[in-house]
Amino acid sequence: MRFVFSLVVALILFPAATLASDLSLAKEPGYFVMLRHAYAPGTGDPANFSLNDCQTQRNLNAEGRDQAKTIGDLFRQAGVKSADIYSSQWCRCMDTAWEMELGDVRELPPLNSFFGRYEREAGQMKDLRDWLSKQPLQKPLILVTHQVVMTSLTGVFPSSGEIFILKRSENGNLDLVKRIRTLER
Repeated sequence: MRFVFSLVVALILFPAATLASDLSLAKEPGYFVMLRHAYAPGTGDPANFSLNDCQTQRNLNAEGRDQAKTIGDLFRQAGVKSADIYSSQWCRCMDTAWEMELGDVRELPPLNSFFGRYEREAGQMKDLRDWLSKQPLQKPLILVTHQVVMTSLTGVFPSSGEIFILKRSENGNLDLVKRIRTLER
């Protein structure tokens, strides 16, 4: 019920037509989407977690799964019926990507979290920028990742399930064009 109320608040703050218009930018050449994984209670991961064992990680709860499904619905309402989807290898990101039901999901390690391991940030962000520079950006591209990755790339702190629409300029810069919150907390 709380999630439904949050969605209603979001739709009042961002009318459906505005959301559809903003999300339809994902279909435009040169644009792409970064999405922080849907709601997963807590912060970081438990000590000694394993990427190969979701039971050792912080995961989506029912509210997060509903949020991810709603995000997929919002994209479809904006005319984005499918997308190239890449995700961090963390279970909460992969689950978010799959729950949106917008296409196959591929793992992309540069989208992984470096929370608590900031020595990895510079190399990982270089790898992500290099990868993005080679993408044609001719059809919808959605990257599901973590707060630290999105903040490092844009300087902006996203909330759970927040969507960033970015544009790659001709000189290769990545510009944050729109922020869309999908859960009010």
